[in-house]
Amino acid sequence: MTDHAPAAAVPTDDLAAAFQIEGWPVRGRLVRLGDAIDKILAAHAYPEPVAALLGEACVLAALVGSALKFEGRLIVQAQGDGPVRYVVADYDTDGHLRGYCRFDEAEVAAASEGFVRPGAKTLLGQGVFVMTLDRGPDFERTQGITPIEGESLSLAAEHYFVQSEQIPTKVRLAVGSVTNEGGTTWRAGGALIQLIAGDDARGSTEDVWDRSRALFQTLGDDELIDPTVSPETLLYRLFHEDGVRLEDARALKAQCRCSADRIGTVLASFGPEERADMVEPDGKIHVTCEYCAKVYKLDPEAVAAEAE
Repeated sequence: MTDHAPAAAVPTDDLAAAFQIEGWPVRGRLVRLGDAIDKILAAHAYPEPVAALLGEACVLAALVGSALKFEGRLIVQAQGDGPVRYVVADYDTDGHLRGYCRFDEAEVAAASEGFVRPGAKTLLGQGVFVMTLDRGPDFERTQGITPIEGESLSLAAEHYFVQSEQIPTKVRLAVGSVTNEGGTTWRAGGALIQLIAGDDARGSTEDVWDRSRALFQTLGDDELIDPTVSPETLLYRLFHEDGVRLEDARALKAQCRCSADRIGTVLASFGPEERADMVEPDGKIHVTCEYCAKVYKLDPEAVAAEAE
């Protein structure tokens, strides 16, 4: 097939965008991550399967979170009794992403001895997938929970939408590394389509949904992470016969919410004896952010003054 997609009008990387297939009762979203996901995954020495799982969670958080119509955060989390204790990623409506995995290195190594990269179910074991909407301190958080099924978080997300929102949904997630002159970096991408329910004017939408799913299944992981394939070209390959347009593209960025002030407030909640035990030989309290791995060195006296 020859690609004749329009010239790219949005960045190739680090974006989330909606797309619409002309005349179809189907809505979709696309996420491409380059520098943003590499920064998140490179912050820790994650084994390759763990990095891939966290990459999926970050893509999923951006896919769903970028559709929010209010200011706040979407948190994607999965936890279980497997080699990976939990994985969490969150997206805020400024386009900021962060994520973290906690895992047992020896157990991950044992699970990785086969020929196939272990996925979500193997790494997480028996557990749950959770999506949380956080609209800020003036609102209660809302959560949807579903069991972990399948070797990609995409299946858990599909079940979440059917169970929690009764919306037929298909999700594709891809994470991989690419090597160029600058070295090897992580990349990730994802896409989501959802059926808009039929009505008296629209009639049944099931046939269109079947066709949409069939075309969507042809989307390859390599296409989702290929830096040379623009978002427009990717969508054109899938839906060129019917026409497809990209809408509401927004930039994504890896950015943690940690700060010395936030950490100082947490430390101030501990008692004086507990804080004294935290002091390192250099006279400072060292705290490493579990998300971005930044090390903060706080003065105990300043923390004590905040606690008073």
